[in-house]
Amino acid sequence: MENQFSRTKMLLGSEALKILSHCRVAVFGIGGVGGQAAEALVRGGIGAVDLIDDDKVCLSNINRQIFATHRTVGQYKVDAAEERLLEINPDVRIKKHKIFYIGETADSFDFTQYDYIVDAVDTVSAKLLLAENAQKADTPIISSMGAGNKLDAAAFEVADLYDTSVCPLARVMRHELKKRGIKKLKTVYSKEPAMTLAADAERCGSSAETEHIKRQTPGSCSFVPGVAGLIIAGEVIKDLTGVKNNC
Repeated sequence: MENQFSRTKMLLGSEALKILSHCRVAVFGIGGVGGQAAEALVRGGIGAVDLIDDDKVCLSNINRQIFATHRTVGQYKVDAAEERLLEINPDVRIKKHKIFYIGETADSFDFTQYDYIVDAVDTVSAKLLLAENAQKADTPIISSMGAGNKLDAAAFEVADLYDTSVCPLARVMRHELKKRGIKKLKTVYSKEPAMTLAADAERCGSSAETEHIKRQTPGSCSFVPGVAGLIIAGEVIKDLTGVKNNC
């Protein structure tokens, strides 16, 4: 009998779909990368998803974030995500956490309850904390490196953090995790060098404020972050089921 996972079953098999239906995945960061990953996981048959983010949808999210529309502007990202994900699979079990993952909130999570963790957060401190606590819990984790200021969606690769190159964020993460004794971290990263922002990029406020924004806020587009999220979801599903590509 045909159902929404019939095409997936043709590739993975019924046993793999059964495994996925009993898996719980935590997605930290519901933005351009994490939002796409969360949706692909639910479409792929994951039975339970935790959504962790304290941000609200804003107008500038619409160009790249799958849960961002003019209707959802002003909503918490996890609320917008929950509504859409339940439309995709009414049986998926969703738990929302309207907080950012930082030192003060880390104790709210028991990583042993998860089958996999997706790190799609923006800050180095949160990424380091996620990697450390995932290792302590012996829970698999995959971490997204920088997807901003890039236009080549084909430049992404999956690799251990210590085998990455070019990506400045990965370089910082390698240095910091080495100091913490963490010897491996599965990542999705891009070898594309970061682009320089366009000369006519929007300016606001004083020149000092503008320079701060230029340093802190990367440019982004509709297709690069989403590709990173899809790759992450694919790696999670393949790892959980043990199904590999025929190559």
